[in-house]
Amino acid sequence: PKEWQTMAIEKKLKIYTIDASHVAKESGMGGRTNTVMQTCFFALSGVLPRDEAIEQIKKSIKKTYSRKGEEVVQKNFKAVDNSLAGLKEMKIPATVDEDAHAIVPPAYEGADDFVKHVTAMIIAGKGDLLPVSSLPATGAWPSGTTKYEKRNLADVIPAWDSSICIQCNKCVSVCPHAAIRAKYYPEAEIAGAPETFKSVPFKARDFPGMRFTIQVAPDDCTGCTLCSQVCPAKDKKNPGHKAIDMVEQPPLREAENKNFDFFLSLPDPDRARMTNDMKGAQFMPPLIEFSGACAGCGETPYIKLLTQLFGDRLYIANATGCSSIYGGNLPTTPYTTDSFGRGPAWANSLFEDNAEFGFGMRLAVDEQTTIAKNLLFSFKDELGEDTVNQILHCEQKDEVSIQEQRSRIADIRRRLGMIDNPEARRLIRYSNFLVKKSVWIVGGDGWAYDIGYGGVDHVLASGANVKILVLDTEVYSNTGGQASKSTPTGAIAKFAASGKKAPKKDLAYMAMQYGNIYVARVAIGARDTQLLNAMKEAEAYDGPALIIAYSPCVAHGYDLAYGLTQQEMAVKTGYWPLIRYNPELAEKGQNPLKIDSPKPSVDVAEFMSKETRFKALERMHPDLAKELLNQARKQAESNYAKYELLAKNTIAVPPVLPHDTGDGPKPTINIKTD
Repeated sequence: PKEWQTMAIEKKLKIYTIDASHVAKESGMGGRTNTVMQTCFFALSGVLPRDEAIEQIKKSIKKTYSRKGEEVVQKNFKAVDNSLAGLKEMKIPATVDEDAHAIVPPAYEGADDFVKHVTAMIIAGKGDLLPVSSLPATGAWPSGTTKYEKRNLADVIPAWDSSICIQCNKCVSVCPHAAIRAKYYPEAEIAGAPETFKSVPFKARDFPGMRFTIQVAPDDCTGCTLCSQVCPAKDKKNPGHKAIDMVEQPPLREAENKNFDFFLSLPDPDRARMTNDMKGAQFMPPLIEFSGACAGCGETPYIKLLTQLFGDRLYIANATGCSSIYGGNLPTTPYTTDSFGRGPAWANSLFEDNAEFGFGMRLAVDEQTTIAKNLLFSFKDELGEDTVNQILHCEQKDEVSIQEQRSRIADIRRRLGMIDNPEARRLIRYSNFLVKKSVWIVGGDGWAYDIGYGGVDHVLASGANVKILVLDTEVYSNTGGQASKSTPTGAIAKFAASGKKAPKKDLAYMAMQYGNIYVARVAIGARDTQLLNAMKEAEAYDGPALIIAYSPCVAHGYDLAYGLTQQEMAVKTGYWPLIRYNPELAEKGQNPLKIDSPKPSVDVAEFMSKETRFKALERMHPDLAKELLNQARKQAESNYAKYELLAKNTIAVPPVLPHDTGDGPKPTINIKTD
């Protein structure tokens, strides 16, 4: 750009370039460019003599990565050498190129004034020029603003071959950043579509005449490849080719940006017609998008599904950790709204009190709902007793009944607007709380297993209608990889440098002891339908619920492109049994515990051998590693056997009761299964 040329000439800059991504890949480093860029810095900066700097870098590499194996060390050494060879000086002309274009600031079309005048300034790196008065006095920032960042990170993006696609939507469900999406829509809607926009007939009996599209957002994709990894549709003539393949981004970027904009303009499906499966859920707009989470993040697909299922009436209390950083980083916010302007209400609290914080949200929602119901009842003569009773007694168990409730409320709001009465205006203000709210407390294992466990236990024991989602990475991910009580036997982490000796805390089993808590352990890469069922059952259950979600993390020490495969392996080995414990089944005379994964069929060593957090111990302390591996085997076997026994035998289960009033012990129901 003209401005950059002017600055370079005026300041007599020396500019060097390197294709760091290419160097990293050629060196066997994948997408990791840190060693490449560090080498360039020391080679050019003069902080140390060049040869001495390179020698020190290699010493540091040896010290840092030797525990990960000689192969990793040699790849980093190769990256250093290739970096020096790939570093090129750019010749700066004496005058500015007459044909050079000027920088055109982003237009932020469709954005509000705050985004254009405040968010845009911060994105441009000029936040220091903003007056304090321009920032939100309440601390509440507008949602749905990550779409304006357009980070353009990926070298490769998914390309959709519609001719072999089976329309399963698995690629959409696993995308950590909601950068690949699916829609079905009337054929008439594609009039005026860009020339390269792809659309095929929708393969669904209940939706005749509809079209179907899978679309990527090229500037928001991180190139993690999970969508391609999970794609089951292969070309029979060329098995190496799938319906979703990763291709070079630059040639497609301009066209796919236009296609994505058009895709967003297509109407969203009717929520009331959402089918009861993962494929159907993926047609719902994700209400968290384009976050700053790592490429291949194992946490965000769970939160994304949560917003697709309940996001238009969702409250989230988020513990500090990775999920609060990518969930609420400034200047942009990934949580967004649907076409009706509805979206999650999100707030962050501390490790030590997030469960209580979410409990407070639940109490506040309940109190405001009570106020709304009392006000509504007081207007039964003006609004009609039948209408009031329909609203007060609507169960709101599914999307159809929730939409019907919203229609009733819209009608009474219209009628109340014609009543000149302060109480009528007050009811209008509170009427939104007559629609069922879904309150979820979200955080990682460092919060739920460790620092915030006392609060988690307190809230679960309260009997309140709150849901807890634990994004279990088995380590303190955001704070640098420290061991938590969720860290498994044999894993290396900070504060467990020679491998963790103690077993992983079984949070699910502990919660089941109360008997009146819905509990599930899930893994999207192993069985996505079980995850969907768990979330729906937990939300429908009128009481506390706990879902523990296996979440691959960079701290595990492998390429997260294979995160789904590792989840599947964790389940097959019995390391991560999939379970659902539903107290409501007790009322039907059934055992509330269901095991959703088969008996272990693979040695847990196969799972552990793929991750550096386990492999590193074998290199440093082989005898200890062997001992801890044997312990891990026994734990996997005994854990599955424990749940299997509970699922078969007589279990004493407290019945589903109202919130605990502290009035003494509750009766139990003995369930006997064959």
